[in-house]
Amino acid sequence: MSGHDSKYFSTTKKGEIPELKEELNSQHRDKRKDAVKKVIAAMTVGKDVSSLFTDVVNCMQTENLELKKLVYLYLINYAKSQPDLAILAVNTFVKDSQDPNPLIRALAVRTMGCIRVDKITEYLCDPLQRCLKDDDPYVRKTAAVCVAKLYDINAELVEDRGFLESLKDLISDNNPMVVANAVAALAEIQEHSSRPIFEITSHTLSKLLTALNECTEWGQVFILDALSRYKAADAREAENIVERITPRLQHANCAVVLSAVKMILLQMELISSTDVVRNLCKKMAPPLVTLLSAEPEIQYVALRNINLIVQKRPTILAHEIKVFFCKYNDPIYVKMEKLEIMIKLASDRNIDQVLLEFKEYATEVDVDFVRRAVRAIGRCAIKLDRAAERCISVLLELIKIKVNYVVQEAIIKPLVCTLKALLMIYYDLPRYESIIATLCESLDTLDEPEAKASMIWIIGEYAERIDNADELLESFLESFPEEPPQVQLQLLTATVKLFLKKPTEGPQQMIQVVLNNATVETDNPDLRDRAYIYWRLLSTDPE
Repeated sequence: MSGHDSKYFSTTKKGEIPELKEELNSQHRDKRKDAVKKVIAAMTVGKDVSSLFTDVVNCMQTENLELKKLVYLYLINYAKSQPDLAILAVNTFVKDSQDPNPLIRALAVRTMGCIRVDKITEYLCDPLQRCLKDDDPYVRKTAAVCVAKLYDINAELVEDRGFLESLKDLISDNNPMVVANAVAALAEIQEHSSRPIFEITSHTLSKLLTALNECTEWGQVFILDALSRYKAADAREAENIVERITPRLQHANCAVVLSAVKMILLQMELISSTDVVRNLCKKMAPPLVTLLSAEPEIQYVALRNINLIVQKRPTILAHEIKVFFCKYNDPIYVKMEKLEIMIKLASDRNIDQVLLEFKEYATEVDVDFVRRAVRAIGRCAIKLDRAAERCISVLLELIKIKVNYVVQEAIIKPLVCTLKALLMIYYDLPRYESIIATLCESLDTLDEPEAKASMIWIIGEYAERIDNADELLESFLESFPEEPPQVQLQLLTATVKLFLKKPTEGPQQMIQVVLNNATVETDNPDLRDRAYIYWRLLSTDPE
């Protein structure tokens, strides 16, 4: 509706329905048109105007396209609640589907497809059959989409009346938009069907690739997504397909670019020539980088896709890590995605650059982002053995910076978990001895179960190398009954390890307390079973 149509929304009179009824049956065309606009306005704001159904349907008999559109809009809304009355409109639909004006023909078929009433779908078949073979491409492309809607209402009817064959014939249409809509309709039908309906052959392939050059951007997306299901016969065919699709990488629409990238990546699986693959990787990098200069919402979608791409082929963006550095004004959801990609692209060559960035992020104010940044440093240490010491020294620096308490707490927790993972993988304590001493000073900040359990594991595993291991474990034992199961299990194992490595009086008393708590004072069957196993093992022979 145009700007001056807002007046139709301002009426709230009590006798509105009788008044509208009178106007809808007026002899003057303009008065009827105004009345239908008022009805649509009332319907839009949630008023029930279904009692005017018959009067509105009578206004369908008009040559005025605007009025016809409004009446059709009303019909789509109320046909479900008034299916018997909706049948009254069928004759007009059938008549309109043979109107000399292609816009009216298309409008009639589109509306009939939107009215989800079983009684009407039977009457829709003949007009739809005609429109699929219409001379006007606009009518054909509208009819193609209508077949998918009809399939959703009554799949059996579509198959019996041969609409699927008609849709497949439209793939050979000389109008690219008709081809795109036929492909979109067949793809949608295939989603709801368990048996193969839309299979692309080499013959169909060439037609779709030809239509691709002349389609609108969304038509191109439909065709590219359909083509991604095609498996090339050999490397040569895959190279030919990629050659025809590569120009789409320069498209202004992000959806077209991403669909083209998806298609190219799938075909690259069959290409054996390393030179061709290397060139394709080079060609894909700039368009993907360009997507990151769009609005945050589009950036996020692009980043989610890039995250998957770099898992499969990190070489595509290996030299572009700088574009994933977080900007100060990036929304948090964009920053989180960029972090993930940076971890995947981190290598021995760029790790120093990446660590500088992560160190910067770890002093930000957003606690969740700080945690992710610290974990990212840890993940880089696990991923790159040679860079592990550099990553650990960055984490140590962060603890020594003494940033505000909240951030400090956010750093300690992921740091402990990271250290546990590193020690489990490399089992190389001297390398990380300095960090354990620093962490032992910060034990009072550990309140998350995962971080506590990790720290207890470290103390138990290296009890003979940590001078005050018994004191450290004792500090945890005071709250043993209140701790979560994860921490209790780790405490039990760590105390047994401590006793076996330092079988002195202190650890002996500690193990008595822990075993008593874990067998008598607990309801957790896992904890009790583990405690009994340790007790039996220790009572036979500690050696």
